[in-house]
Amino acid sequence: MKLVVVSAGLSVPSSTRLLADRLTESAVRGAPGTDVQVIELRDLAVDIANNFVTGFPAPALEAALGKVAEADALIVVSPVFSASYSGLFKSFFDVIDKDALTGKPVLIGATGGTGRHSLVLDHALRPLFGYLRAVVVPTGVYAASEDWGAEGLAERIERAAGELVALTAPSATVPAQERGAAPARGQAPRTVGSVEDRPLGTGSLKDRVVPFEQQLAALKVR
Repeated sequence: MKLVVVSAGLSVPSSTRLLADRLTESAVRGAPGTDVQVIELRDLAVDIANNFVTGFPAPALEAALGKVAEADALIVVSPVFSASYSGLFKSFFDVIDKDALTGKPVLIGATGGTGRHSLVLDHALRPLFGYLRAVVVPTGVYAASEDWGAEGLAERIERAAGELVALTAPSATVPAQERGAAPARGQAPRTVGSVEDRPLGTGSLKDRVVPFEQQLAALKVR
């Protein structure tokens, strides 16, 4: 797996980069052999600004954009500025090709000085990557100053990284029955809700619907 980590931290050392590193370490533990490349947006700030003016990326920015486009998955982390992601973070994703993230798994993270900014994940980052048609993992990770060393952060990191790794796992590892494949010869189809779990196009909808009375009888409802 090619994993690209985008960190928009500005200081050195940076809590944003620290969170990015912790997320990356957890993901690599779940997917040994992962090829990790880190993009520090701080180093590309001037190139990003010039790209808006000239319309052409400098070599370093072009290389970074290429890494993102070729990645199998992304971890992206931004500090919070004015209750949202930083301008540098947004500007980088503004210059990326509009189709580069389509279908790509993305783990979102953010850091801030107070827990009151934790909703930045859902009101800013998640909509941004949804617009770019990326597949955002269910768990985002926000780390306030008081979260470092406190209970809960490590668990959120592990859960989010696990979800990212699961999205990048080969489809061959998913059981055929769970992918909706036809049941083996002689095996009866399962019933999920009120519709039998048969491949689409096999039998009419009427044949696949279990009558409501039959469902009630099965549940022994009186």
